[in-house]
Amino acid sequence: MTKKHRAFLKWAGGKFKLVDELAKHLPQGERLVEPFVGAGSVFLNTDYDSYLLCDINHDLINLYNIVKNQPEKYIAAAKAMFVPEMNVKEQYYRVREEFNQTQDPFLRSVYFLYMNRHGFNGLCRYNRKGGFNVPFGSYKKPYFPEKELRYFSEKAQKAIFECVGYEQAFDMSKAGDVIYCDPPYAPLSTTASFTTYAGPGFSLDDQALLARKSRHTALERDIPVLISNHDIPLTRELYRGAKMASIDVQRNISQKGNSRKKVAEVMALYDHHYQDVID
Repeated sequence: MTKKHRAFLKWAGGKFKLVDELAKHLPQGERLVEPFVGAGSVFLNTDYDSYLLCDINHDLINLYNIVKNQPEKYIAAAKAMFVPEMNVKEQYYRVREEFNQTQDPFLRSVYFLYMNRHGFNGLCRYNRKGGFNVPFGSYKKPYFPEKELRYFSEKAQKAIFECVGYEQAFDMSKAGDVIYCDPPYAPLSTTASFTTYAGPGFSLDDQALLARKSRHTALERDIPVLISNHDIPLTRELYRGAKMASIDVQRNISQKGNSRKKVAEVMALYDHHYQDVID
C-alpha cells in the first residue's frame, strides 16, 4: 500500500478520501492537466511524468509557485504565524484585513495558509469586491503542515501552475495529456446554492459547457477527459455519452455531524474509444 499524501491546505470538496478510487478511472498519459486543481490531492497522489495545474484563484496559484520555488523561505515565514498568540480572533481579523489590503505575493501567500488553517472550516471565500471574508474558526491548536509543504514543493518540480479558467486549461492541453476536471459541484437540489471559490459562481450553464468542452476535446483531439461530480440525475444527463462509474464518498454536507451522509460521486470519462457520438 503506497502512502497517501495529504494536501497542505484544507479544502471544500477535497479529493483526499477519493483519490485511490479516482485513480482507477484515470487513463494513462504523459501529463495530467487539472483545470480545477483546488488543494491538489489528485496531483499529489498520482504519478505522471509532468503536470499542468490550473485554477482561477490567483492566491492559490501564487501560493503554489512560491512553495515550489522558495520552500525554505516560505516555511519559515508561515510557521512563525502558527503560535498561540496568533490563534486569537483579534489577530486573525488583523491578518485578514492586511491580506485584503496588500498586493505583495509573498505576504499574501503566508497569510493565505494562516487563514486557511485558522479560519472557519478551512473555507476559501471572497466578497464581491474580492476581499477574503471567512470568519475566525476558534480551533484549539491549528496544525502547521510542514511535511505536507515539503512534499508538495518536491513534487511541484514536475508541475507548471497557471492562473487560467478551465477553457484556457483545455486549450493548453496537447496529445499525450489526460485531463481531470473537479469542478464546483452541481447542486444536490435546485435550492442548494453554489459555493463560490473565486469570482463569480459556477452556474448550471458552466456545468453544461464544461461537459460539452470535455466531449469535443476527447472526440476531436483524442485527449481523454475524466470529470467527477455529484451522482445525480442532472449530472447523468449532462455527461451522456461518457463512460460512467459511481463511487460512494463521505461528504460533509451538513454542519451537524450526525447528518453527514454518503453522497455518491460520478466519474464520467470521455474517451473517443467508446463515445456515443451525440451533440
